[in-house]
Order: sequence, then C-alpha cells, then structure tokens
Amino acid sequence: MASDNQIHNALYLAFQRSQWAELRESVPLTLNESELTTLRGINEKLSLDEVTDIYLPLSRLLNLIIGAKQKRGLVLNEFLSHKPPKRPYIISIAGSVAVGKSTTARILQSLLSQWSEHPKVDLVTTDGFLYPLAELKRRGLLQRKGFPESYDMKMLVEFISKIKAGDTNVQAPIYSHISYNRVSDKTQSIQQPDILIIEGLNVLQNGQDAAVGIQQPFVSDFVDFSIYVDAQESLLKKWYIDRFLQFRGGAFSDEKSYFHHYSKLNDQEATSIAANIWDSINGPNLKLNIEPTRDRAHLILQKGEDHLMSQVLLRK
Repeated sequence: MASDNQIHNALYLAFQRSQWAELRESVPLTLNESELTTLRGINEKLSLDEVTDIYLPLSRLLNLIIGAKQKRGLVLNEFLSHKPPKRPYIISIAGSVAVGKSTTARILQSLLSQWSEHPKVDLVTTDGFLYPLAELKRRGLLQRKGFPESYDMKMLVEFISKIKAGDTNVQAPIYSHISYNRVSDKTQSIQQPDILIIEGLNVLQNGQDAAVGIQQPFVSDFVDFSIYVDAQESLLKKWYIDRFLQFRGGAFSDEKSYFHHYSKLNDQEATSIAANIWDSINGPNLKLNIEPTRDRAHLILQKGEDHLMSQVLLRK
C-alpha cells in the first residue's frame, strides 16, 4: 500500500517554507498589525511574517488562476455570443477542528479583496448548515455534531448551487458559537461576489452514498479551488485543549453561552473534559471523515508547532 509520502510525491509539488515565500515576488503586504489582530483566531500566534511568507504567495497564485479563468470565460462568451450571469469563483477551505481554518479564510478574504480584478470577496462557514439543536437532539446526533450526518446537506447543496448558477441574492444561515445553534432570525446575504470562500470541516467530502452506491451532488462538485489546512493529530488535540481553556475564561463565561457550565471548571477538570471531547468526537471525525479528504485538495497547508506553516503542497 502506498504511503502518504508516496501519494504526496505523485500528486503534489512540495515547497518548504522558504521556497514558497520566494514565490511572493512583488505582491505588497496590505495588512498591518492591528488588522491582523482582528483576523487572528483565538490561541493562534499568527504574525505578519506568516502572512508575508505563506499567504501573499497564495494570494498571488489564486489571482493568476482566477485571471486565467476569467479570460477563458470571455473567450467562451464571445464564441457563444451571449453573456451569462456573473458567477463567483468558489474557494473551499477544509481541515480539522482547531487547525485554524477560520483564520486562513479571513486572511485570504482580506488579501484577495485587495486585487482590483476581484474586489468583492465573501466568506461563508458551513457551521450555519448544521441542523438546529432541537433537530440534532430529535435525531440523536448531538454527540455527532460535526459528523456528515449532522449537516443539512440538502440545504447546503442548494445554497452552493444557487451561488454557482449566478443567482443575485442567496441567503446563508448564520451560526452562533455562543448559543451553539443556528440563528433563527438572521441570515447572511450573498449578492454575486467576485469570489466566495466557503470554510468548514466538510467542504472536501463528496456525496458518495455507500449504502446505495450512488453519487450525490456535494459542495466539492461546485468548488473551483480547494485548500486543506493540515497538522499532526497530536498538535490538533493540544490546540483544541488550549482553545477550550481560553474559551473557559472568555466565551464560556457569558451566561448566554451553551457551555457556560464549563466556565466554573478548574484547569485540571477543563483539560480532562476537553481531552475527552477530542477523543470521543473530534478525533474520530478527523480520522473517519476529514483527513481522508485531504488529498482531494488543490493545495495543502501543513502546520507545525505554534500554528506556523512548515510546508506547502500544490497539486501538479
């Protein structure tokens, strides 16, 4: 059986951090330290050096790819003698809980919006497409939250297909990490952006129904460029526990928080509970459903200690 390294060597070009950083060329850094602070996730030590070395070359690559697709579209439109509706370029960002997907998505949104060719960049997370808490409880899925069956896939696929078709106003559900639930009275309006970034655990999964052996439409069918943020599980578990401890003194202290009862835990209790959540939910979901999708990505960002990128893999 082929090893992960053999698969990566066959499918991807591998760049060490310094090699990747050289591909930035003359792309300017448009973020300052205060702006980076608003984009940085909790418990992450993301620096402007990380943005310069990793994200600016990625921004340049995506701009070149999107520009090539736009030119191809113009040629096709001229050939067909018609102008189709504006269709956003769709980028997906996948990876484990606690790996830093949201931070990656926010930084890319900020950097890509600086290019004059595609100034309107929207960001949607798939958290909003989780079934509401009441429905998860009814289905007995509360302890499977984040697993494929906990998402309203029909709703998610309908959303992404409308975006891809160029609909002028598509509503995305919003998720609250305070209530641990979908917000019932508010949505995010997506109005034909130049680029849509969709971030979530499940955006590289496909629609294969193993029970009946048929292929169902899925998010990955509508994506133009996919990114997987990767790290060793030992690091992911550590980062999850560290984040849980941060939340205990932050978001969990809000009396409206679904997890308010965790705010009273001491360090040992909180660490034990976070480790158990990882071992019983997030770890198994990573192994069964998330990590197996990694080699479908067009680009893999590999993280080492302190959330720092160590290597970039670009599909050949």
